[in-house]
Amino acid sequence: MAKTDGLQGSLDLLILKLLSRRAPLHGYALMTGIIESSGEVLRVEEGSLYPALHRLEEQGWIQAEWITKDNGRRSRVYELTELGRQQLTVAEERWTAVSAAIRLVLERA
Repeated sequence: MAKTDGLQGSLDLLILKLLSRRAPLHGYALMTGIIESSGEVLRVEEGSLYPALHRLEEQGWIQAEWITKDNGRRSRVYELTELGRQQLTVAEERWTAVSAAIRLVLERA
Protein backbone atom coordinates (compact mmCIF):
# COMPACT_ATOMS: atom_id res chain seq x y z
CA MET A 1 0.00 0.00 0.00
CA ALA A 2 1.28 3.46 -0.83
CA LYS A 3 2.17 5.93 1.89
CA THR A 4 -0.66 8.44 1.57
CA ASP A 5 -2.96 9.64 4.33
CA GLY A 6 -5.96 7.84 2.86
CA LEU A 7 -4.18 4.55 2.48
CA GLN A 8 -2.49 4.91 5.85
CA GLY A 9 -5.93 5.35 7.37
CA SER A 10 -7.06 2.29 5.45
CA LEU A 11 -4.14 0.30 6.80
CA ASP A 12 -5.09 1.30 10.34
CA LEU A 13 -8.66 0.18 9.67
CA LEU A 14 -7.50 -3.15 8.23
CA ILE A 15 -5.24 -3.84 11.20
CA LEU A 16 -7.94 -2.95 13.73
CA LYS A 17 -10.50 -5.10 11.91
CA LEU A 18 -8.23 -8.14 11.72
CA LEU A 19 -7.35 -7.81 15.40
CA SER A 20 -11.06 -7.54 16.28
CA ARG A 21 -11.63 -10.94 14.67
CA ARG A 22 -8.45 -12.95 15.18
CA ALA A 23 -6.34 -11.55 18.04
CA PRO A 24 -3.74 -12.01 19.27
CA LEU A 25 -1.71 -11.83 16.06
CA HIS A 26 1.94 -11.17 15.28
CA GLY A 27 3.03 -8.88 12.46
CA TYR A 28 3.53 -11.58 9.83
CA ALA A 29 0.05 -12.99 10.55
CA LEU A 30 -1.40 -9.50 10.07
CA MET A 31 0.40 -9.14 6.71
CA THR A 32 -0.82 -12.51 5.46
CA GLY A 33 -4.30 -11.87 6.88
CA ILE A 34 -4.62 -8.69 4.83
CA ILE A 35 -3.38 -10.46 1.71
CA GLU A 36 -5.70 -13.45 2.15
CA SER A 37 -8.76 -11.45 3.21
CA SER A 38 -8.41 -9.14 0.21
CA GLY A 39 -8.20 -11.98 -2.29
CA GLU A 40 -4.50 -11.15 -2.73
CA VAL A 41 -5.30 -7.64 -3.99
CA LEU A 42 -3.84 -5.73 -1.03
CA ARG A 43 -0.25 -6.20 0.06
CA VAL A 44 1.39 -4.56 3.03
CA GLU A 45 5.14 -4.34 3.33
CA GLU A 46 6.94 -4.60 6.66
CA GLY A 47 8.13 -1.02 6.19
CA SER A 48 4.51 0.15 6.35
CA LEU A 49 3.06 -2.40 8.77
CA TYR A 50 5.42 -2.08 11.70
CA PRO A 51 5.36 1.73 11.86
CA ALA A 52 1.54 1.50 11.75
CA LEU A 53 1.55 -1.02 14.60
CA HIS A 54 3.80 1.24 16.69
CA ARG A 55 1.58 4.25 15.93
CA LEU A 56 -1.59 2.35 16.88
CA GLU A 57 0.06 1.19 20.09
CA GLU A 58 1.11 4.76 20.96
CA GLN A 59 -2.49 5.90 20.40
CA GLY A 60 -3.69 3.22 22.79
CA TRP A 61 -5.74 1.42 20.16
CA ILE A 62 -3.74 -1.81 20.37
CA GLN A 63 -1.50 -3.40 22.96
CA ALA A 64 1.45 -5.69 22.42
CA GLU A 65 3.20 -8.32 24.45
CA TRP A 66 6.05 -10.73 23.96
CA ILE A 67 5.18 -14.41 24.08
CA THR A 68 7.36 -17.50 23.89
CA LYS A 69 6.17 -20.12 21.43
CA ASP A 70 6.46 -23.88 21.92
CA ASN A 71 9.66 -23.90 19.88
CA GLY A 72 11.25 -21.40 22.30
CA ARG A 73 11.14 -18.46 19.89
CA ARG A 74 9.80 -15.15 21.13
CA SER A 75 7.12 -13.34 19.19
CA ARG A 76 5.42 -9.97 19.68
CA VAL A 77 1.65 -10.27 19.42
CA TYR A 78 -0.95 -7.54 19.19
CA GLU A 79 -4.49 -7.21 20.53
CA LEU A 80 -7.19 -4.57 20.29
CA THR A 81 -7.88 -2.42 23.35
CA GLU A 82 -11.30 -1.08 24.32
CA LEU A 83 -10.24 2.29 22.92
CA GLY A 84 -9.26 0.47 19.72
CA ARG A 85 -12.71 -1.10 19.48
CA GLN A 86 -14.24 2.35 19.72
CA GLN A 87 -11.87 3.66 17.06
CA LEU A 88 -12.71 0.71 14.82
CA THR A 89 -16.38 1.67 14.93
CA VAL A 90 -15.56 5.27 14.02
CA ALA A 91 -13.18 4.20 11.23
CA GLU A 92 -15.70 1.75 9.74
CA GLU A 93 -18.40 4.43 9.71
CA ARG A 94 -16.02 6.89 8.05
CA TRP A 95 -14.94 4.30 5.47
CA THR A 96 -18.57 3.50 4.64
CA ALA A 97 -19.37 7.18 4.11
CA VAL A 98 -16.26 7.84 2.00
CA SER A 99 -16.70 4.75 -0.16
CA ALA A 100 -20.38 5.63 -0.76
CA ALA A 101 -19.36 9.15 -1.81
CA ILE A 102 -16.69 7.79 -4.16
CA ARG A 103 -19.24 5.40 -5.65
CA LEU A 104 -21.59 8.34 -6.33
CA VAL A 105 -18.85 10.28 -8.09
CA LEU A 106 -17.92 7.28 -10.22
CA GLU A 107 -21.55 6.71 -11.20
CA ARG A 108 -22.26 10.37 -12.00
CA ALA A 109 -19.00 11.39 -13.67
